[in-house]
Amino acid sequence: MMSTRLRRGVRAAGLVAILPFTVSPLAGQSEPSTPDTPPPLSTFSIVACDLEEGFWGVAIQSRVVSAGSIVPAARAGVGAIATQALANVAYKEEGLRLLEEGYSAEEIRDHFLRTDEGSARRQFAVADRECRIAAHTGEATTAWTGHRIGDGFSVQGNILAGPEVVDAMAAAYEEARDGGWPFGERLLHALKAGQAAGGDTRGMQGAGLLVVREGGGYQGGDDRYADLRVEDHVEPILELERVYDVWMRVFHPGDHFAPRGRVAVSAPAGPHICELRRLLTATGHDDFHQEGGSCAFDEAAISALKAFQREHGLAERAVLDAETGRLLRELAANGR
Repeated sequence: MMSTRLRRGVRAAGLVAILPFTVSPLAGQSEPSTPDTPPPLSTFSIVACDLEEGFWGVAIQSRVVSAGSIVPAARAGVGAIATQALANVAYKEEGLRLLEEGYSAEEIRDHFLRTDEGSARRQFAVADRECRIAAHTGEATTAWTGHRIGDGFSVQGNILAGPEVVDAMAAAYEEARDGGWPFGERLLHALKAGQAAGGDTRGMQGAGLLVVREGGGYQGGDDRYADLRVEDHVEPILELERVYDVWMRVFHPGDHFAPRGRVAVSAPAGPHICELRRLLTATGHDDFHQEGGSCAFDEAAISALKAFQREHGLAERAVLDAETGRLLRELAANGR
């Protein structure tokens, strides 16, 4: 029998999806609707996880306002979910509860297919606590529709320009992952690739990025490492990327600037400088001790950085770019 949560979700889902528009309005403008004809929730999204760094996340773009508040759900150490097409938002609460109880992604997918009589019109993806992935594209979702599952991620979408959208998203995520990009940037890179490949045929409007990690929230008070939304914009993905950059510079500079991130050092002090000096010490170019040590990009830090650059044939300058940061991390990890 259908659970109480799912019965409520099936009824409520009618409030967030209809058939696609026959005439597309200008991007960034909402289509007029009535209680009987609410806006459609068709979109493209990525669900991904990284057990090594402890991240789960969802990124999404849709031709509907506030898609970032409707589609994603995630909990650190538990999993992540995206629900779209004729979205059943009850999947989020129900799915996270089952994930927390230890059910696998495939078991949760099968549970929803058994218990939700509207599953043929749904599209969703699940990542569980072990980074196993499952996805479903119902046979009654609107073409082009489909998903691609990769190692630790799933990309999916409906009312898309074609399969090239999810193919491009998958390739972009793998490129960013294999290149050592920070987790949030991998998700954004996938969104941008999907849009460049044609995206949602109706256009753009809302976007969202939800990334969780244990203790990753404000002052460690919760797991909300990044929970960012663009509600209504002509270029929602680019705006989301801009806001992400601002967020990371303020709240996670140690993960954003090199050596851990990809942005060259521009802030003169902070945890990213502590990490730089720790890595330089690990490679024998500095003598940094966290207690009482300077976390400023001062003369001592610059001298140690230049010594590292000189030894490895890099341009000797007071700049830490992503390439230098990657080499520094690699050598420090190998004890060299």
